[in-house]
Amino acid sequence: MSTNQNIVNSIIAQGMLPLFFHEDSEVSLQITRALYKAGVRVLEYTNRGPAALENFKLLKKAQQDEMQELILGIGTIKTESEAIDFINAGADFIVAPIVNPAVAKIAHDNGLLWCPGCMTPTEIFLAQQHGAGLIKLFPANILGHSFLSAIKELFPGQLFMPTGGVELNTENISQWFKAGVCAVGLGSKLITKDILAKGLYEQLFTNTQQALNLVKKSR
Repeated sequence: MSTNQNIVNSIIAQGMLPLFFHEDSEVSLQITRALYKAGVRVLEYTNRGPAALENFKLLKKAQQDEMQELILGIGTIKTESEAIDFINAGADFIVAPIVNPAVAKIAHDNGLLWCPGCMTPTEIFLAQQHGAGLIKLFPANILGHSFLSAIKELFPGQLFMPTGGVELNTENISQWFKAGVCAVGLGSKLITKDILAKGLYEQLFTNTQQALNLVKKSR
């Protein structure tokens, strides 16, 4: 398993963190393979449905068998029981939409990176108090890059990653990096409903390569 600093470094180097969920295990596997083939080495699978845990276990097996360079985290972890289940399933890091100190403690007790979602300076401070390695600004499209520009000096050295509605275009991504983020979270704008519904894995491969290049140019 990668160390937490290596995971943070990998997210920064990649410049984006793809995230998705699909209830079908085979679709989840094919999406992960397409992302990996395109060059993604850090990925967040999201805990968004009853099938998430079993699907995650399948992805962990594929990681060990065929995608050894992949760092596979789990997102949308809000409760202690969810954290324990996915840590036992082998999660490499934990992402959350909220700040739950109990989840932070479980992550830290197991030596894992914890990346909570924050929307206010108070939440950011609370997240820092509980050892957040990287803070997710969520929902990004509501907060906007101007929010980060306004509050960043309050939290020197803190790493931020906007997630939720980040647009996959040069203007939007450039604005986020100019505001000071270390990476952007990309969900449905990259892994679209159309791709998931129709199994457009080659299109996802191409789109992901373009997205990785777009991020590099936008920094």
